[in-house]
Amino acid sequence: MKKADVRQSLIKQLEDKGANVSHFEDLVNDYMNFWSIKSKLQTDIRKRGIVYEDKSSVGIVMQKNNPSVKELVNVNRQMLSILRELGLSTDEIVCSDDDEL
Repeated sequence: MKKADVRQSLIKQLEDKGANVSHFEDLVNDYMNFWSIKSKLQTDIRKRGIVYEDKSSVGIVMQKNNPSVKELVNVNRQMLSILRELGLSTDEIVCSDDDEL
């Protein structure tokens, strides 16, 4: 899924609802910024894992929780909040014949 496709899909949903006003378009931009952050967090989790090894200040190897996991949950929560603010949900999706879900 490409970032541009996601953005265009959100804008189209707003247009179909007659809600393509500046305030909502700004929220779409915020959503897309979170989308980029989410992708980076997912990349970090794939790279380092949920738990990774690190050395303490005294050189002892220890397991640490990857903070990206917690941040990913927070980012997803904020993205869902933006979708609610935009009034977009799976219950209200308007699809044309060429749209994919």
